Amino acid sequence: MRNVSARKTATADPGKSVPVAPGALPVVGHAVKALRDPRAFVRSLPAHGDMMRVTVGPLKAVMVCDPELISQILLDDRTYDKGGLLFDKAREVFGDGLVTCPHAMHRRERRLVQPAFHRNRLSGYARAMTEGTTLRTSRWRDGQVLDVSAEMLSLTMHNMLQTMLGGMVSAEDLRQTVDDAIVVLHATYRQTFTPAVLNQIPTPGNRRYQRAVAGLHNTVTDIIAKAQAAPADHGDLLSALLTPRDPGNPGEPADGSQSERLSSAELRNEVLTFLVAGSETTAIALSWALYLIACNPDIQKRLWAETDRVLDGSPVSHDHLPDLKIANQIITEALRLYPPAGMVWTRIVTADTRLGGYDIPAGTTIAYSSYAVHRQARHYTDPDVFNPDRWDAEALHSATRNKAYLPFGGGARKCIGDQFAITEAVLALTEIASRWRLETIPGQKHPAVTISMGPRHLKMRLTARTASARTS
Repeated sequence: MRNVSARKTATADPGKSVPVAPGALPVVGHAVKALRDPRAFVRSLPAHGDMMRVTVGPLKAVMVCDPELISQILLDDRTYDKGGLLFDKAREVFGDGLVTCPHAMHRRERRLVQPAFHRNRLSGYARAMTEGTTLRTSRWRDGQVLDVSAEMLSLTMHNMLQTMLGGMVSAEDLRQTVDDAIVVLHATYRQTFTPAVLNQIPTPGNRRYQRAVAGLHNTVTDIIAKAQAAPADHGDLLSALLTPRDPGNPGEPADGSQSERLSSAELRNEVLTFLVAGSETTAIALSWALYLIACNPDIQKRLWAETDRVLDGSPVSHDHLPDLKIANQIITEALRLYPPAGMVWTRIVTADTRLGGYDIPAGTTIAYSSYAVHRQARHYTDPDVFNPDRWDAEALHSATRNKAYLPFGGGARKCIGDQFAITEAVLALTEIASRWRLETIPGQKHPAVTISMGPRHLKMRLTARTASARTS
């Protein structure tokens, strides 16, 4: 681990405009390079400076490459508000949920939602996670070729629905909701970078997206209405969200006339946000973790040894988490190499400001890439190497302190479900490792990476770990 703070940010002359990134072409800007290989494009930018202007199709932004400057942006969410192409598109689905809402709404919503993610509730959520993972993986068969990315997304969405809504979803509605959520997730990224006029054409893909959005909204709205009609704490996430809070102490339920609660529309927005965005984060981390350990047999054997020793034949549970150190480090490293949605994040400048020595006018789109930060050699030794051993407790603390680890963002808008996601990923990885070996298909190239940083068409073969094989 290298010390980020040792690197000094250059000071620009007052009034000097942010330079244009190299390689821009007339009219199209950087679109050719960015669309040909987006990962290579964002990784190339830090070598040219801490800040630069880029143009990719409809996106015109100031790209910020230095973690110290990115930290300033994330800590000042009033000046650098949520906005940009992806957030604007996401609002069509999630409304003003925690991920997409503007600064003016965020503090209140965060205050009301935070108790649902209190560590005291995680053990209850963990039971639903492990039960769902066990049920899903029990359907696997020895020798089966698995589409890992699709399977992990389906697994995490089923788990999220059970964790959020408990038994309030029928089996048929559960399947349909997962199908709708997957359609929405994939289409949202595609439509973000497609001209708006093309998204309005009634193509089969656009109609499928619109039906899926409507289906999600209707299902979630109906479930919330039923829960509101018979309120009770079932230990699920929706029960926690429905509980009115004392404005003076939001961590405690209100017991008098002074109470504050999320509206029905706000509840719908939050449930949709957690279902789609929360499921994808964990699915991407799990998919890459399974692929990376298969490519590194020594690490895979260490994971098996830890799993067999810690579980000792028992089902994995929340109580095992403190002892699942290698599993945790594998997930942490997978999130570093492939941070979900980490290709580019954007903010909108709400007032004239100054950043990195440059004057930045209101209305400017600011962008940063956690993927580019995570792959810089000045922050990580051998940044392209999968090395879970780089993540002991002190190393993780150091990277966070030095602002070089950003899979969940930072500041007041840091992902509220970061510990929820890590808990699910570690438990699911351990459950899978206790029963299965996943092997890459001979001749298969490194999987392509989607714009959300997930692996595309990742196929792996399943081999059951029998009792005798668990010692090898």
